[in-house]
Amino acid sequence: MVTYHLAAMEEMEPVFKALSDPNRRLLLDKLHEQDGQTLLELQGHLPAMTRFGTMKHLKVLEEAGLVITRRSGREKHHYLNRVPIQMVYDRWVSKYARTWTRTLSGLKGFLEDSLMAEQVTHIFEVYINATPERIWQALTDGDMTRHYYFGTTVSSEWSNGSPYSYTTPDGFAMLEGTVVEADPPKRLVTTFKANWEGTENDPISTVIFEIEPAGQVSKLRLTHEGLQAGSPLTSGVRDGWSQILSAMKTLLETGKPLPLTPAM
Repeated sequence: MVTYHLAAMEEMEPVFKALSDPNRRLLLDKLHEQDGQTLLELQGHLPAMTRFGTMKHLKVLEEAGLVITRRSGREKHHYLNRVPIQMVYDRWVSKYARTWTRTLSGLKGFLEDSLMAEQVTHIFEVYINATPERIWQALTDGDMTRHYYFGTTVSSEWSNGSPYSYTTPDGFAMLEGTVVEADPPKRLVTTFKANWEGTENDPISTVIFEIEPAGQVSKLRLTHEGLQAGSPLTSGVRDGWSQILSAMKTLLETGKPLPLTPAM
């Protein structure tokens, strides 16, 4: 267990380094306000800095896993990845609340409501010390989801066109949809329809899980597309996915679940 905590500290060091610079924190703030900005748009928030200087800061944020990029034509769009921030909060703020709350409580602001564009996409990325096969199992095995997915059990045949649902212990289908694409252990695409109170008018959206080896570990990227701007569901799933992925990583690496408070 000591070895795991040392590894966790080393894993988080690039995050703390990235957050130590006020210009990088400002870039994260601006992505928190509006995800998917281009380099030119982000440079506009640092008028005293050159394009090259902004690129250097973004590279540090990417290397720390705090920013994820996605190309659309000739442009590269930048997205705030909240999972490392959630992991910092889970591992230090919640455990050492009296000591760390004043210092790190501001990080939780990244996990709360923000201004959003008309059409919203959230992207998350996490590196897990597990094989792609093990991560696929964690995504599709109800005995595992109940330990990291707010106590719900997932069930499906996991074939193209088959339905799936996440059910609470009292039998309520909290979330359901259809499997659009299943290519184990690499890629899983599903529709996403929430059933909890206040989500009745939200459109069906799409969730994409992509798993790939990354040296001795595996990279899991989650893209949630088609969310409605300004909806409580949109901010809820953003915060919820951060907690879920952080808890899944902890479960796979330590065998112990994190206590989660539903954010969705």
